[in-house]
Amino acid sequence: MSIDVRTIAESELPSWLGAVATGFLTATPVTESDIVQRAAYTDLTRTQGAFDTDTGRCVGTFRSFAQQITVPGGAQLPASAVSNVTVSPTHRRRGLLGRMMRAELSAAKERGDVLSTLIAAEYPIYGRYGYGPATAVSEWEIDVPRTGLDPRWAAPADGGRIDLVDAAEMRRVGPAVHERLRAATHGAIDRPERWWNLATGLEEISVRPYKPRFFAVYRSAAGEVEGVVSYLADDHWTDAKVPLNTVEVKDLIATTVAAQRALWHYLCSIDWVMKVRTGYRAPDDLVPLLLPDPRSARLVTDADYLWVRLLDVAAALGARTYAVPGSLVLEVTDPAGLAGGRFRLVAGTGAAACAPTTEPADLRLDVARLGSLYLGDGSAVRWAALGGIEELRPGALALADAVFRTARRPWCPDVF
Repeated sequence: MSIDVRTIAESELPSWLGAVATGFLTATPVTESDIVQRAAYTDLTRTQGAFDTDTGRCVGTFRSFAQQITVPGGAQLPASAVSNVTVSPTHRRRGLLGRMMRAELSAAKERGDVLSTLIAAEYPIYGRYGYGPATAVSEWEIDVPRTGLDPRWAAPADGGRIDLVDAAEMRRVGPAVHERLRAATHGAIDRPERWWNLATGLEEISVRPYKPRFFAVYRSAAGEVEGVVSYLADDHWTDAKVPLNTVEVKDLIATTVAAQRALWHYLCSIDWVMKVRTGYRAPDDLVPLLLPDPRSARLVTDADYLWVRLLDVAAALGARTYAVPGSLVLEVTDPAGLAGGRFRLVAGTGAAACAPTTEPADLRLDVARLGSLYLGDGSAVRWAALGGIEELRPGALALADAVFRTARRPWCPDVF
């Protein structure tokens, strides 16, 4: 069986989209509207397909796009975001993903991308290509009657207010809130206009039908929009006509603690709602502690999320800030030959510097483990215990943990 891996032509989009649907176990037919939308926003030069030359059928898919990611300290770095990765079940174990991934990473390095990012559907796949889990997410289910909140709550106590708005207003005010959040949240990524169009129903794709949502905004006493939320609600009642409805949060972003508190309290005050599912939040999100009884928020998800692969070690390490000053020589191994070498990191609470060096190494680690440490969530000591990092100078592991870790854990609010 011969498989041709190449960037696709626009005429091949229908077959490519069909393969994406197959890979993600979606039997929804690809519509003409789906094809038109994909053609409008997809960079075909960054879209690969694997084609069975006997049948002409697309049996593997791979796409990347330009992304900006915030790193500790607030710098925003260019990344190549990987998405729509599939191999059809009839063509697995033939090295198709490896061929597409190698082509993508070489191209991303050539473009000057500092990082590559993805959200892994399966954990074991991407470490072999140099990606490491760099952020995690948690989701809570709030048992509303147990929160201890006053069910008669009607407005924030800080002089602010919450207003229900329509989709058009959400598209108008939401992006500015997100940009302020992104500037202050390491791990956050940019949201293009199409993200807001899909999130508010202006655009729709058949494989992910849009469900109408409620939208609300929090305005401070000064009238500034400091938080927004979109959510769904089900319609579940007992035979005795007792409401058991659940609110499902699709997106809640806020730039102040006051806005977070007000929005969560609002969601827990809606008549008939017995439970609130928070959606994916940062593992150290404040939401449980914003409730009088934090135990009313039951943890239901705790998992890896954004994976990071460094392509330019010196640029990446030099761009972020660090919790404490320190100097480390890192020997980075990279089987793909893209980012390996020996580098001296001089870290500080302000500007940092990183450059190649020939000095003796303090730590030896592969590029995937460095990706896990990069945004401040991973532990060098834990990875060393598992054999992923080798300490070559006594004390270097403890210093690496102190240097790389951040006070708040990184958070990527978005899937892509």
